[in-house]
Amino acid sequence: MMIKVEAIVREEKFEDVKAALDAIGVNGMTVSQVMGCGLQRGYTELVRGMEFDLQMRPKIKFEIVVSSEEWEKKTIEAIEKVAHTGEAGDGKIFSYEIRSAFKIRTGETGYDAIQAN
Repeated sequence: MMIKVEAIVREEKFEDVKAALDAIGVNGMTVSQVMGCGLQRGYTELVRGMEFDLQMRPKIKFEIVVSSEEWEKKTIEAIEKVAHTGEAGDGKIFSYEIRSAFKIRTGETGYDAIQAN
């Protein structure tokens, strides 16, 4: 079984999350800059004396594919530990089962496709 863990966190937590994943031995990840909003619905910013409502907040999205439920749990715990501030906007973590994986360079499939080599 392969599982994809997606974490959307505050921009300022990028280095902390990356270091936490490295510390537990996560070898591969995809990281994207994204925009989003949750229940807090953005914020108000003062620009040249005028208020602007900004609905979307900049976030960082981590995508990690792991090989077992044990790794899923370790990965989620590591992210949650360093990304948590207790304030609105800390982000979300999702996990899903992956049906298949293909490594384009080698043609490997399944578990072999997600291994570093």
